Amino acid sequence: MQLTRQTDYALRVLMFLGVQKDERLVTISDIAYHFAISRNHLMKIVHKLGQMNYIQTVRGKYGGLRLERDPSSINLAQLIRDFETTLEVVDCQKLTCPITSACELKPILRQAQDAFLGVLEGYTLAQLLSNPADLRSLLGWPESDELPLQIMAVS
Repeated sequence: MQLTRQTDYALRVLMFLGVQKDERLVTISDIAYHFAISRNHLMKIVHKLGQMNYIQTVRGKYGGLRLERDPSSINLAQLIRDFETTLEVVDCQKLTCPITSACELKPILRQAQDAFLGVLEGYTLAQLLSNPADLRSLLGWPESDELPLQIMAVS
């Protein structure tokens, strides 16, 4: 099973927002710059995260994004369920397969999928943020309250 890029980016957005000091507002441009991903694609993901109350979006000149909920209340399995359109490893409905009615593979794959989600049920965003200073450093985000020069130019 492989998660979609949309789910991957949603996780990155939440992690980025989760390591901000004092619930600092950040922009989509900030996130796009630090992860080197498309700003336009991020806009769709941020919109969806806002609709689902994972993040708060603040409009205006000094607006931006921040987490809406405490990181310990954001369950990874639920986030994945919210973003993935299907979690099936193989879609037996779309395939024309002569053994579908007697196939024992589908229940095995369903069990594997349930195990995958079962593991993720035990984790929250807070656990992904256990080393915020390291994450900020790897992303090139300063420890001070000043924005990097590159970001000020992009915003």
